Amino acid sequence: MDETMHESEKKSRLAQLPLEQMIDKAYAMLGVAYTPYSHWKVGAALLSADGRIWGGCNIENAAYGPSNCAERTAVFKAVSEGVRDFKAIVVVGGYEGHVEGYCPPCGVCRQVLAEFCKADFLVILPKSRTEYKIKTLAELLPESFSLPE
Repeated sequence: MDETMHESEKKSRLAQLPLEQMIDKAYAMLGVAYTPYSHWKVGAALLSADGRIWGGCNIENAAYGPSNCAERTAVFKAVSEGVRDFKAIVVVGGYEGHVEGYCPPCGVCRQVLAEFCKADFLVILPKSRTEYKIKTLAELLPESFSLPE
């Protein structure tokens, strides 16, 4: 598959998603993030192919290594329930949960997404409830380590 997707195709696919619900869920997840060290709260809403929206928040730990990002929390929740087919994710974040800019997934989260999602999986990055960027996983992580499609 061509790793680039035209903006018109992204917008067409976006129109088929429960985007408002996903954005609301991602913002709601900011409220349960556990960030006593960085104070940088992140919320995610992962849409599975069956239409369910899986929420995730970041969870910090004093030892740092055991910390988990919002995107991975959402993916792991879904995968632990047997879900393996995903359409899109919304990710929001900011200091103390105040979203003022885009919050793209970190490299580790991009790789976890690549394990379970196809190259054309949509990553939606709101900086408000009405303003957002749309990327494909292939755009965020070209030539990833992943299973063949």
